[in-house]
Amino acid sequence: MNTQTPSDRAGMPHTLRAAAPDREARAFLRFFNLFATRHIGEHSMEDLRRLWRSMALALGRREPVAAVTDREVQGPAGPIQLRIYRPDVSTSRLPAFLWCHGGGFLVGGIDTADSICRNLAGSSGVVVVSVRYRLAPEHDLYAGREDVLAALQWMAREGASIGIDASRLAIGGDSAGGNIAAAVAQEAVRRGGPPLKLQVLAYPATCIGRDYPSKQENARGYFLTAESMDWMRRVIAASVDLEDQWISPGCTNDLTGMPPAVIVTAGFDPLRDDGLAYAAKLRGAGVPVDLLHYAGQFHGFLNFDSVLGAARDGLQRVGAALASALHSDAPNDRTFEIASVPALHRPGLRATVGELATASLMAWESVEQWTDAGLGLVSPPAAAAYRFVLGPWLAPAAWLRRRLGGRLESIRAHQTHPAAPGGAPPSPEPAAGGHPILPTPP
Repeated sequence: MNTQTPSDRAGMPHTLRAAAPDREARAFLRFFNLFATRHIGEHSMEDLRRLWRSMALALGRREPVAAVTDREVQGPAGPIQLRIYRPDVSTSRLPAFLWCHGGGFLVGGIDTADSICRNLAGSSGVVVVSVRYRLAPEHDLYAGREDVLAALQWMAREGASIGIDASRLAIGGDSAGGNIAAAVAQEAVRRGGPPLKLQVLAYPATCIGRDYPSKQENARGYFLTAESMDWMRRVIAASVDLEDQWISPGCTNDLTGMPPAVIVTAGFDPLRDDGLAYAAKLRGAGVPVDLLHYAGQFHGFLNFDSVLGAARDGLQRVGAALASALHSDAPNDRTFEIASVPALHRPGLRATVGELATASLMAWESVEQWTDAGLGLVSPPAAAAYRFVLGPWLAPAAWLRRRLGGRLESIRAHQTHPAAPGGAPPSPEPAAGGHPILPTPP
């Protein structure tokens, strides 16, 4: 289904949902749906947390950074764990970005955010700080955002002790973490600080108690399901008012004075329309929004950058936006629509060959990643030995997979807001990662 919106509606994407998921996304979803046979409520919370941690570790890349350190700081109810990713070994103070992991407020943690944080530290050149906040149902939803606010305040107050320039801070998160990041950004403005240069919201849930058309449109088969959303809502709603602006930042009437935003949305995401509505609301309040819309992707895709080129593209783009904002460049107010374009796009046999080749490459990559992640969970020394012995062989194989994958499918983007003068097509956008991206043909 190809859903269209008017191009003049607050810079919303022209195509909300591609005719089909991107080819790599299709392969991923086929594998996932093959094994996701149980209803979410049939799992224990412990099992859900273990499954999500294993999946995030297995399918996210461990990009090298100069230093990764764990630290505890005092929070409102005890110590809060932070993981700090430093992109270089210099002693100069760097801008910093606080990241809030996703997981429906119920699962996730510092480990599940590791790949995203490593990528963003490397692509932005700023210090990335990941925070472990309290989860439901052991705690209500207020507890988690109080922890994140305390971590942000610590960075502003004590960040110099770990090489942070506290005058250049940003906040972000994905899904539930995007909800918390938006709420904390609003609270920081209400309290008069800490001042933020940017907020990054990846497929955020900003109005938890409300349903949008995208929930029904993408109800089943696209990783996050309507059934899962309803189950999570029942669990978290027991102790909070879902219309409270501190819980649902999208319910706020006045967004004047909020920091500029980068918002990432996906066409096959039940939360797509929530993120787009918040982008439109920010723009309506005069807040610049750099909207990155992946019409052929699904909720949570940034976590799986070892197998999804769109995830690597998205993380590069967010990193570039962070670098720009935290070096005081003028904020961007624009919309990019980004999609994978199959190189083998003809119907019939060639299309079938392309699908099979993409699935085979993904299976090859996944087996290696799951093996490494599984060993790491069971025996870190065994995992280290595995990487040491097989590393010289695995690196060329990974390079070959990327080359072959690039031949099968490429990422292209075109800017649809603001429109070029006279209706001319926008200039080609420099690609994330340094490769040229041409405007998508009409």
